[in-house]
Amino acid sequence: MFEQLGLIGCGLMGGSFALALKRARRVKRVVGYSKSPSTTERARQLGVIDVAAPSALLAISGADIVLIAVPVGASELTFKAIRHGITEQMLVMDVGSTKGDVIEAARRGLQDQLGNFVPAHPIAGKEVSGVEHADADLFVGRHVVLTPIKATLRSNVQRATQAWSAVGGKVLTMTHEAHDSALAAVSHLPHLLAFAFTNAIAAHPEGERFLELAGSGFRDFSRIAASDPAVWRDILLANREQVLLQSKAFRQSLMQFEALIAASDAQALENSIAAASRTRAQWRNG
Repeated sequence: MFEQLGLIGCGLMGGSFALALKRARRVKRVVGYSKSPSTTERARQLGVIDVAAPSALLAISGADIVLIAVPVGASELTFKAIRHGITEQMLVMDVGSTKGDVIEAARRGLQDQLGNFVPAHPIAGKEVSGVEHADADLFVGRHVVLTPIKATLRSNVQRATQAWSAVGGKVLTMTHEAHDSALAAVSHLPHLLAFAFTNAIAAHPEGERFLELAGSGFRDFSRIAASDPAVWRDILLANREQVLLQSKAFRQSLMQFEALIAASDAQALENSIAAASRTRAQWRNG
């Protein structure tokens, strides 16, 4: 049981964690802060937080667990803002989709308080953002990756595992390098492709007419193109080395398909499509 959650960033991810922790009866009180006062007030009205704080530092005052749910590009400033309020028993976590850059931001921002920080990434979300969409079920059955570093206190890793397990998460631990490589392949690159694909259609002279005929295929493929622009700008830039490596691998695969189509090699094309179908079926069944 935690006495008080200090929530910095009262949006979808932070709000969902607060609601889930409340529902699990693992926290008595939630104090929240967002850059926009109207967002903080809306979170209070919705019952996501109990008290609205005027600053990040005041949001963590008296807390024994802190969740930083801001765009990864804002991590360092947030760490610096709260450093002097971190107490010995305080657990500090984030929800960033990239970990290497957040860890470096924590080294600079938290300095001698780095042992309190457990880098975390719940692999969950929606294509919509905002506290209005906060959902206590968001993390149920979803992987939550922890990427502790040498400075991280083992007791805090245990507490982080317990907190995420309490809200329904399936907790995994790995290095931040392994995390960033894997997420570039299965999350960051798909978002990049969805953005590029949607923009390519919009830029086509017949784009509007094409969209009039779009059905479930377009809907499913383009769904994540509706994601928050500022959040994904930061993610793609923060993990750019791995994203570009995965983009290169994708281009090679795409060129192989193009070559088969150009050569009218029906059997090889069917085999390649079948291989992709099997991979997806195995992933879905697993």
